[in-house]
This record gives sequence, C-alpha cells and structure tokens, in this order.
Amino acid sequence: MASSSSFCFLLAAVALTALFAIGSCGTTLTIEVGKDSTSTKLSLITNVAISEVSVKPKGATDFTDDLKESEPKTFTLDSKEPIEGPIAFRFLAKGGGYRVVDNAIPADFKAGSVYKTTEQV
Repeated sequence: MASSSSFCFLLAAVALTALFAIGSCGTTLTIEVGKDSTSTKLSLITNVAISEVSVKPKGATDFTDDLKESEPKTFTLDSKEPIEGPIAFRFLAKGGGYRVVDNAIPADFKAGSVYKTTEQV
C-alpha cells in the first residue's frame, strides 16, 4: 500500500500536468492573403482576434506602422512600393504581449493563399 506522502506527490504531479496541458492549449494562427491583394496592397485575414498588426516585407529594416483593421480579423497595408515576401508578421496577442512570426508569408505568396504558422494564440 502506498504511503500518504507518495499519494500526495502523485496527486500534485497529475494536477501540474493537467494545468500545463490546459495552459498550452491554443489555436494555431493562420494568415490568409486576401483575394483583393495586389503588388502594392496587402490584405491579411487571420483566424483569431488579434490587434496592432505590423509586417516587415523583404528588404525592410523595420516593421511597418500598424496595419489598418478594415473588418474584424482583416488588416490592410497600402504601399507606394511593391510588397515583396518573405514577410514577417508582428501582432499583439489577445492575452497580452507582442509576438513575431518570421517568414509568415513566403516570397512566392499569392492572393487567396492561406499560410499556417506555428504560433499558438
């Protein structure tokens, strides 16, 4: 028969494992390049609610100003220059904190394509 201290230790280990499993659950961020995107307009549609979205296209030294949210989960960048990939994606997560996904959109991106990231939100 197991001692009560062994039982308590086992119970604590199970509780911690359950908390870790619940805490690590999330939705994987996907980004769709809107069908209305052109060489100078980038429309991005996310599958989750996020805010303060910025992108860093190929050749840029820093992230753009925040993209405009035109509809829920839809962010648009209008540029005077052609927008080239790969594109890094930065956003404020609903739970707080900024996240960056490097190469979220590949160099050969096309309007209507959906890109799945490894970022859990």
